[in-house]
Amino acid sequence: MTRASKPRPTTRLRRTLGAASGVVVLGAGAILAVSAGANPSVGALSPGSPPAVDVPVGQTTGVCPGPAQLLQSTPVQGDPQFSPASKTASNRLTAAVIGEPSGAMPASSIAEVNGSVLQKVSEGQNAPAAPPASRPAAIASRSTAAPSLLTASALEGRPASAAAMFQYSAADGDLRGLAAGSCAAPANDLWIAGASTLVGRTSVLYLTNASSTPSSVNLDFYGDQAVPQAPAGSRGIQIPPGTTKSFVLGGFVPGQRNLSVHVRSSGGPVAGVVQQSTLRGLTPGGVDFLTPVATPGTRQVVSGIELQDPAAARNLATGSGFDDATAALQVTVPGATDAVVQVRVFGPNGPVTLPVGAVFTAKAGSVTEIPLAGLPAGKYTVSASSDVSLTASVRSVKGLKSTEALDFAVSGAQPRLGDGHVVPVGDGASPTLVFGVPDGHAKISAVPITADGAFHAPVALDVAGGTTATLAVPDKVDGAKPVAYSVSASGDPAYGAVLLEAAQGNGIAVASILPAAGGRQAVSVTLGY
Repeated sequence: MTRASKPRPTTRLRRTLGAASGVVVLGAGAILAVSAGANPSVGALSPGSPPAVDVPVGQTTGVCPGPAQLLQSTPVQGDPQFSPASKTASNRLTAAVIGEPSGAMPASSIAEVNGSVLQKVSEGQNAPAAPPASRPAAIASRSTAAPSLLTASALEGRPASAAAMFQYSAADGDLRGLAAGSCAAPANDLWIAGASTLVGRTSVLYLTNASSTPSSVNLDFYGDQAVPQAPAGSRGIQIPPGTTKSFVLGGFVPGQRNLSVHVRSSGGPVAGVVQQSTLRGLTPGGVDFLTPVATPGTRQVVSGIELQDPAAARNLATGSGFDDATAALQVTVPGATDAVVQVRVFGPNGPVTLPVGAVFTAKAGSVTEIPLAGLPAGKYTVSASSDVSLTASVRSVKGLKSTEALDFAVSGAQPRLGDGHVVPVGDGASPTLVFGVPDGHAKISAVPITADGAFHAPVALDVAGGTTATLAVPDKVDGAKPVAYSVSASGDPAYGAVLLEAAQGNGIAVASILPAAGGRQAVSVTLGY
């Protein structure tokens, strides 16, 4: 019988079963038993769904940025040579791991990219005979000298609830400022937005392969100027297991005021982060870590935005070399069709009107910048919608004098909040949880977790649609310093971010809220050739 003449299996049995008993194996793990005298009538047979098979839950892994470092040489590809950024530079990695309500706790640790353990966060332990009054939690905080990992084992058939945030600060040197990045899970497809390769702006892409499988990476670029389809060295980049490689983006696509990078890998998944810094002559213009944003979609929401006094900000932007020292939305359209984008901005008191208008055309295959100038000072959320897929980020700037060191922060679009997000807020800066609800109404619960792993009374936020709500993290909760929160949202879609501001100077940074741990996953098994 040729392949074309083979009968194809479907959900409805098309042949009359014989009277002889027997067993027919349909596929791995799927068996149809047919017994004599037990043949069903044709009318009793009905279409059914493919069987679902549980997928083993794996280890939770988050890849954290390393300390910001000053570029000394800039080869087109390969690892550039670095030196320390400043004499006062410091960094801190804060990790939070939450156990099960039963009291069981996953084994977790902070490790080097090659897997060498730097510090254990929690010991794995089974559920005690009597469940505790509250879920157990473990907090760890340490300095690191290079990109690192937070790993946590699966627990009771579910991924561990764990997250970490890396924070860098410096009060002197060219990389003066505050930078923060959430430790994101590796993936085979990710987007990073908000970079720049203009003169005085340095973008260094770090790619980490934390798996045991080699990874081959292709990079695609989208800018506000024409970009080569495949710049030299951007295809087939090899990242061996347990390693990090860095690449100067200006060597691929120079002269871009706004640049987005699409990272695609085959083999082992990779984590990506861009260290972005600005130097205007001899005056530092800030430093930040650009972490992955939401994949392209027809609606993107960015929270954690800080705007300064509009008149002073406008005056600063008129200075030579300071035209990018102002808040702006960057919209990336990866497809072949221009996008008509509707932009909505809402603050604590509701929607505000953009002086430049609310509807824009964003060109296909490029990045379009939409200024947020003219809005009152405060904290905001921005929504960008279109019938064409896009992704988005917002640049916030802190500092109003051209003679002083400025800083900036890039907040990227993220998926809506769900239930049980672990949100580290770090130490050494003033953090604020910023939540935006574009439409309808949402309720948000934020439970403080202190350094001893104790949970405290939740803070409830009732957020109306078209508004932005904030929760300033207090210095003490019940006499102890909160270093993380467990955040849950219900109702209409809500979005959030962690906004950090230096106690002194113009330091500012934004860290995204990572997806919550999922439950047991299953895949449908379709039987066929």
